[in-house]
Amino acid sequence: MAAIKGILILTPFFSPNIGGVESHLDDLIQQLNQHKIKSYVLTYSPLTTKTTYLAKEKNGLCQINRFKWFGYQLFPKLEKYPLLDFLYITPYLLIRSFFWLLFNQNKIDIIHSQGFNAAFIGNILAKIFHKKHLCSTHAIYENISGSSRYLTVKVLKNTNHLLCLSQKSKEQLIKWGIEPQKISLYKYWINLKNFSPGNKVQKFTALFVGRLISKKGIKVILQCAPKIPAINFIIVGNGPLENYVSNFSKKYKNIQYLGAIPNDKLPDIYRRASIFCIASQYPEGFGRVSMEAVASGLPVIGSNLGSIPEALDSTVSILFKPTVSNFTKTLKMLSIQPKNYKTLQLNCRSYAEENFSDSNFKIILKAYSQLLNTN
Repeated sequence: MAAIKGILILTPFFSPNIGGVESHLDDLIQQLNQHKIKSYVLTYSPLTTKTTYLAKEKNGLCQINRFKWFGYQLFPKLEKYPLLDFLYITPYLLIRSFFWLLFNQNKIDIIHSQGFNAAFIGNILAKIFHKKHLCSTHAIYENISGSSRYLTVKVLKNTNHLLCLSQKSKEQLIKWGIEPQKISLYKYWINLKNFSPGNKVQKFTALFVGRLISKKGIKVILQCAPKIPAINFIIVGNGPLENYVSNFSKKYKNIQYLGAIPNDKLPDIYRRASIFCIASQYPEGFGRVSMEAVASGLPVIGSNLGSIPEALDSTVSILFKPTVSNFTKTLKMLSIQPKNYKTLQLNCRSYAEENFSDSNFKIILKAYSQLLNTN
């Protein structure tokens, strides 16, 4: 493989902001460091997590630049307004990234953008500074139409290569006219040493970890609790529905709301639970938290939308339309039929080792190599 000078990672969201993409990027930086590849992250200050942060930080061979930006929790409110979302996230990061590259262009040869907004920026910068551009999509675009779809396809077509998390996502992009050879399938990976099974609590406990927004299905999970008081519920996350979740949890003894939990504390939370609930009401790109749960010995129940069925098969999960009725019925069944639950649980660790190891990074490394070896 040709030597890589450096990778520029463009992303609106990065740790200590909490989220699945942010955790994946932490893992990516770790792998780049282990392979002695320099990387540079250009991102915003945390936009959806209240926390302290460093404007400049070094992590091994990675240099992180966080640009201060306004609007804590504004992004989730703008997601339903694509133009406003684009204007909030994109122009300022483009300007700051342009000036960073103006003085540092000799340090990198590949721009690796994360998601649509970063891909828009990456295309412009790649053209100006003559760099290769790779985009990780992190999403399924099947529900977009009209001008949003036109712009999405145009931006993704103009990248040099795309990384998709699911076959479903790849097929959608091909249907829209993107060349198949331009798309690689890959999976997230997790640190299997950090996420491992532990001693479970005696009382059957369901766990939800995610952003507290309606489309993640948090209200569905909460509405199950009064119907099955024999099962405990642990809720982890933050977002626009924090107050709703906090107030609801105070009404019922079997709900414990923990708020946002730092990534390094999550393994202990997984070990306290019996089952993991993923209730997404939309086609999710890839539920990273479900990977962490399975590695921790937790079977997963919930949403059959998006890429989730590709990530989890029936040996470790029970997937269905994410309704209150289906969750209630499945949780009841597993809590009173320990044999069925145990069968799923015993498969979890080996499934994670086979599917979620850091060997998945090799696909990204191969994409970098191919970009460097093409004109």
